[in-house]
Amino acid sequence: RIAARNWTGGQGRARTWSWRCEAQQGESPSGFTPELRDAVDRLISENKIVLFMKGTKMFPQCGFSNTCVQIFNQLGAPFEDINVLEDERIRVGMKEYSQWPTFPQVYIEGEFYGGCDILLESFQSGELEEYIERVLAS
Repeated sequence: RIAARNWTGGQGRARTWSWRCEAQQGESPSGFTPELRDAVDRLISENKIVLFMKGTKMFPQCGFSNTCVQIFNQLGAPFEDINVLEDERIRVGMKEYSQWPTFPQVYIEGEFYGGCDILLESFQSGELEEYIERVLAS
């Protein structure tokens, strides 16, 4: 299951969440179980913007993931980041879940938005900024 750990930094530091996937005993590391699917459903529905990425927002580990982080930062949009490199079940399962073969994967308001190319194109056109403003205001 995906479990949240709340971490609060020292004075002046932002509160961040980290996520980890906990295998049930005897479970295959690549198994995207119904429980894991339910946990992803909850994560996506409970957060306005979720970025499944390689690395973290503080330490992206691929250029495409970094581009997404920079776009959200430039827009001032808060988002949850999930490091797909931490667990093979998430990395493999999210490709099935979204029907999208690569990372990063962006979810906005509970819906799959796209990958880096789609996010970048909509950012450059101004469409993303308008959409994010509406989402954050709702």
